[in-house]
Amino acid sequence: MSDEALEIPLDDNPNLGGGAEVLVESGDGEESRSVEIPELLPVLPLKNTVLFPFLLSPLLVRSERSKLLIDEALLTPGRLLLCVAVKGQAEAPPGPDDVHRIGTVIRIAKMMKFPDDSYRLLVQGVSRARVEEFTATDPFLRGRIRELEETGERDSVETTALVRNLSQQFGGLVAESARLSDDLQVLVGSIDDPSRLADLVGSNLDFDVESKQAILAELDVPKRLRRVLAEVVREREAFKVESEIRDKVQSDIGKSQRDYMLRQQLEAIRQELGEGEDTESEIEQLRERIEAAGMPEEAYKQATREFDRLAQMPPAAAEHSVIRSYLEWMVELPWAKSSEDSLDVERARAILDEDHYGLDKVKDRIVEYIAVLSLKRDLKGPILCFVGPPGTGKTSLGRSIARALGRKFERISLGGVRDEAEIRGHRRTYVGALPGRIVQGIRRAGTRNPVFVLDEVDKVGTDFRGDPSSALLEVLDPEQNSTFSDHYLEVPFDLQQILFIATANIMDPVPAALRDRMEVIELPGYTEEEKVEIAKRFLVPRQREQNGLAEFGFELSDACLQRLIRSYTREAGVRNLEREIGGLARKVARKVAEGDLNEPQPIGPEDLADLLGPVRFEPEVAERTAMPGVAVGLAWTPSGGDVLFVESTRMPGKGGLKLTGSLGDVMRESAEAARSWLRTSASDLAIEPELFEKSDIHLHVPAAAVPKDGPSAGIAMVTSLASMFTGRPVKPAVAMTGEITLRGKVLPVGGIKEKVLAAKRAGIATVVLPEQNRQDVEEVQQELLEGLHLEYVGRIDEALRHTLVGAG
Repeated sequence: MSDEALEIPLDDNPNLGGGAEVLVESGDGEESRSVEIPELLPVLPLKNTVLFPFLLSPLLVRSERSKLLIDEALLTPGRLLLCVAVKGQAEAPPGPDDVHRIGTVIRIAKMMKFPDDSYRLLVQGVSRARVEEFTATDPFLRGRIRELEETGERDSVETTALVRNLSQQFGGLVAESARLSDDLQVLVGSIDDPSRLADLVGSNLDFDVESKQAILAELDVPKRLRRVLAEVVREREAFKVESEIRDKVQSDIGKSQRDYMLRQQLEAIRQELGEGEDTESEIEQLRERIEAAGMPEEAYKQATREFDRLAQMPPAAAEHSVIRSYLEWMVELPWAKSSEDSLDVERARAILDEDHYGLDKVKDRIVEYIAVLSLKRDLKGPILCFVGPPGTGKTSLGRSIARALGRKFERISLGGVRDEAEIRGHRRTYVGALPGRIVQGIRRAGTRNPVFVLDEVDKVGTDFRGDPSSALLEVLDPEQNSTFSDHYLEVPFDLQQILFIATANIMDPVPAALRDRMEVIELPGYTEEEKVEIAKRFLVPRQREQNGLAEFGFELSDACLQRLIRSYTREAGVRNLEREIGGLARKVARKVAEGDLNEPQPIGPEDLADLLGPVRFEPEVAERTAMPGVAVGLAWTPSGGDVLFVESTRMPGKGGLKLTGSLGDVMRESAEAARSWLRTSASDLAIEPELFEKSDIHLHVPAAAVPKDGPSAGIAMVTSLASMFTGRPVKPAVAMTGEITLRGKVLPVGGIKEKVLAAKRAGIATVVLPEQNRQDVEEVQQELLEGLHLEYVGRIDEALRHTLVGAG
């Protein structure tokens, strides 16, 4: 064997019989301390064990090299030798570099030789010692040693406390562990010497050789006690965890056996009641449905494999319902069922016009798709994304497209979705697992080519459960979605025939990779004329029907609708407009129910104050810009464009600048840049330079409770300051947008469409825009620009000529 010597348990070292020959035996009363330790001793390497002073230990010796060492040790006075632990897994025979230098001098108390020529020794530790140098390596190790003296206070309060604590903890470990003999608890209680107590406990702990060697090498007694105490506490904690795991496993096994017996009894009861035949009939029907589902080859193989498992499984088995649910999903999916497309282009356009007013760009794209589909029947479904303010008809447009195509319509809302499994589904290993929303929607539709609306794609979240936006990459990629794999199904499903339509208010939160997979179509806000037409065609009839006035009648004049739009709503869409119309309808319905109204009467603009209360929004552009220091800017918001006012005033001071109105960092920097340019151009504007040094400027942007940021208010800010310093008011009905630089340039900004529409809604006559935004205006429909005069500028001084009274 590879070991030089092995330690064996005391129980395996009896007063040997069976042919054992007793060669050496010393008296029980011989005291180890009376032995004088010579300077030169044989060194016996021990594998997988460490011996401690004053403790009895059995050893088994089989190698010839070690037996020669033992034979020589028996001839020395006191029968002494030094035992050292082998480092790691050294090859036999270990050399000087393979063993630890600190070991234990032992005395051979008893030795017996067996018929197999092996030695069994009973040895007792004498003291710690260190090998100063090895004097021989053949035929065995021999070294010059030095006995080590222990350090540390043995009688201190700390040592006494450590001894007491170690005795208690080890006693608890002995009581908890079946590995340790109960006699150890009595033995530990009888030891007063702290060093011997640490050695006894350390030798009986179940940890590796290196840890025991560290205890042996520790000469400071209090430190050794602390190290051993820590190991005892750790082993007790490990034993406690093992005990809990063992109890839980036994409990689970007992529950499984009980469940098995109950299932067998339940199966016997079902057989007696004749229910087994019904189960077989259901299984056979499921097989027929699998055959008729028209699955692709891979899906058919998976379904057949799961069906074979189900057929061999008792109905009471826990997995029976899981497999049954899976197969039900597989057979209910429309693997080969498609709805017949309506390819009449004129009919499709008529349906789109019937359901929605305006939105020509979207309608043209759908008509083009139908036209190409009529020529190429295997056309992949486009991936469209409608982007626009709330209330502009994005979601309802998807339903109208489905009706025009003659397809089924399905919609899922992605707002607030944070779990990737909502898209891809859960794996069947989870309790209550289901497919993702895509597959669920396809099953509800019953066809493989529905119009599928992914609503609020810009409001998808992400957290520790994954990123749903990443899962949508495969769904919305025409090159990949032919093999879309849901985690629950675990087989590919072809999504290429589905017409996906995503909707969003803004595209900024949408990841670039997902945005690249979609054809983005922007839906700008509606003009006042469009809102009036939408209200007459859709909103008023719908509210008339919903409020029970279909027979009685409910009409709003064009003038009433215009007043309602201007004075009671301020939005890019028509949701609030419909709410106000609904409020009017309810007022009329109440009068009819109370008998105050016997015949329909059209509602005029003069009736709105009595029915809806005072006007909520007053046209205040002309009024507020009549005094110097007030300019009208244009802003972009997620709900469309809007106008904002920039007000400035000055007071005696030391040249300070105060900014209020919940302005962000970028907007604050624009105000600083506006003041700096104005100061450098003071002479050109006939402004006295000392005004900047002797005045404090206060610039405010209402409404103060609404956070604002961005560089596009730069022109409005410099116009407001120039108006305030020169005393010239801003021209009435003039709005502006654009970023400014210290060199006086006007840079392009975004959201031009929304801002222009907001200006028209607010009654603005002239809009000042950056020259580089001219191409953005060209994309706006010309009818939307009617009544607006656009001025394009490249420098701040040009903008001031168009905005200040008497400047141009």
